[in-house]
Amino acid sequence: MTVRAIRGATQLDVDEREHLFERTTELVKEVLAANDLSTEALVSIIFTCTPDLVSDFPAAAAREMGLGDVPLMCATEISVPGALPRVVRLMAHANVEVPRADVRHVYLHGATSLRKDLAQ
Repeated sequence: MTVRAIRGATQLDVDEREHLFERTTELVKEVLAANDLSTEALVSIIFTCTPDLVSDFPAAAAREMGLGDVPLMCATEISVPGALPRVVRLMAHANVEVPRADVRHVYLHGATSLRKDLAQ
């Protein structure tokens, strides 16, 4: 089995805990679905948030959706002037049996502008 990294991002409309949880849950579910993965395939997930998101941790949303046994970590993105605001990014490490080129990365809502070449 090979461990592959899967990228994804979503943009929030507002910095509110419920909205953060909704968008983070949606992102994780879309990453799993796009790559035909069960939660058992997950090795770990690193979440980052732009500095303007402070209402809660994306990892808390992932734990709430049942990923309590998956190692999760949160960090803050670099504050780059003019960068897209209110973005949650993830890099999930998963056991998969596909070539790296076949991994499906997921960019949702306004975050599709970050990687138009990868957005679904």
